[in-house]
Amino acid sequence: MRDLHEKILTAHKIKDQEKLVFLYTVAADLEEDTNTKCYYLTYAHIYALEMGLSATKILSKRLRDYGRE
Repeated sequence: MRDLHEKILTAHKIKDQEKLVFLYTVAADLEEDTNTKCYYLTYAHIYALEMGLSATKILSKRLRDYGRE
C-alpha cells in the first residue's frame, strides 16, 4: 500500500487527475475499513466529476451503496 500512496502523491504533484481517479479507486478496493474505503472513493469521485469521466456513475453508485452520497 505504501507504493500506492507514493503513486498518489506523484499523481498529485503532476496534476494527473485521470490517474488519481484510478489510484484512489484501487486504494478503495484494497481497503477493508469502510470509512477509509469511502474516503478514497470520495476523492476518486471528485476527480472523475471534474473530468467528466464515465467512472463517475460507478463511483457514485458505490458511495450510495455505503450510504455516503
